[in-house]
Amino acid sequence: MKKIQEVIVRPLITERSTQLRENNKYSFEVNPSATKQEIKNAVESIFKKDKVEVLKVNTTNLPAKIRRVGRSFSKPYRWKKAIVTLKAGQKIELFEGA
Repeated sequence: MKKIQEVIVRPLITERSTQLRENNKYSFEVNPSATKQEIKNAVESIFKKDKVEVLKVNTTNLPAKIRRVGRSFSKPYRWKKAIVTLKAGQKIELFEGA
């Protein structure tokens, strides 16, 4: 079992994730080896002061894109995105200011 800090890398604040917040869905970048159960436990323990209850976790693995820098090419790391659905009426205060 991983530590909580190793599961959740950062919250994702994009235009699409802002629209998903209306449906109680929040997006996070997570460790590529994290399971849905670990993600659920991490979100509930990190935001326990907001008393959130996770109903569902959807994940997707996003591939690394090849980037060109001058004459050379680089391949950044691949990453995993998790969309967490909360119980109706609950919200995470971290996202509300963004």
